[in-house]
Amino acid sequence: MIADPNFWNDKKQSEEVIEKLNAIKGMYTKTKELKQTLTNHVETLELLKEEYDGELKELIEEELPSLEEKVESLKLNLLLNGPYDNNGAMVEIHAGAGGTESCDWAGMLYRMYLRWCEKKGYKVEILSEVFGEEAGYKSVFFLVKGSLAYGYLKNEKGVHRLIRLSPFDSNNRRHTSFASLEITPIFDNSKIDIEINDADLRIDVYRSSGHGGQGVNTTDSAVRITHIPTKIVVTCQNERSQIKNKETAMGVLKNKLYELELEKQKENIDRIKGTSMENGFGSQIRTYVMHPYAMVKDHRTGTENSNVAKVLDGDIDLFISENLKKGS
Repeated sequence: MIADPNFWNDKKQSEEVIEKLNAIKGMYTKTKELKQTLTNHVETLELLKEEYDGELKELIEEELPSLEEKVESLKLNLLLNGPYDNNGAMVEIHAGAGGTESCDWAGMLYRMYLRWCEKKGYKVEILSEVFGEEAGYKSVFFLVKGSLAYGYLKNEKGVHRLIRLSPFDSNNRRHTSFASLEITPIFDNSKIDIEINDADLRIDVYRSSGHGGQGVNTTDSAVRITHIPTKIVVTCQNERSQIKNKETAMGVLKNKLYELELEKQKENIDRIKGTSMENGFGSQIRTYVMHPYAMVKDHRTGTENSNVAKVLDGDIDLFISENLKKGS
């Protein structure tokens, strides 16, 4: 395909093919290197049976944790075999009821996922940020671009609960806050055959929100598009150009309408969207406790981690892997 002279004519398509090819090459290289390392270790162990060497034995033992981690990583990738697992992901974070507390919690989750993306080497494109009145965010919408992004993130959708001593409460009381995540695969819009009737759209333009300062956009360039029949609302405010924001928002709307069509096909409901959950008590998939003790617990798998700070700094691979294993 790459040898075809016309391959590079479509820049977007060629980039997608190259990205997928690099992902396959990367997996092949990792597997080959790991196989060679394991082979070398087996041969060394055979030699140790014949002639014991304490230092050599210690060197092999020191490498065991790293080898186990690499094997687990490859096993995890084998579980990412769903129809859209290799796609990028759309991530929406919405603060639950609770005003400033929930907005701050939504902001903490936002940072957690940005840090996770950074560690994974994923590119993030922020489409919309609606700031809270005092702190955090009422909602955030961003794209995670890169191979297997949706596969890793798909089980993060749902309600996340935080329990802590509130920094916004003068009486230093314990508060419970909620925020919800929606995770959607990024589909190839060029392959989506959906007609959108202009009469079904309500398009609003407004000034991008911000905390103030020189970075605030002083023109009405942000775009909100409402698809009246489905009540789907998409916004984009990352560009200073209203035209570019509208173009991006239309692409997102098309993606969401395609997802809706897939949901109507019964076999795709659970895989693509999952069950809608109320953003409040009793519906959480994971709880992050900072007081009276420290613990993050995933209620679907029972997985726990007492290092809350590390988790909130993007160390969520344990929860992701356990949920993938459970669904395998």
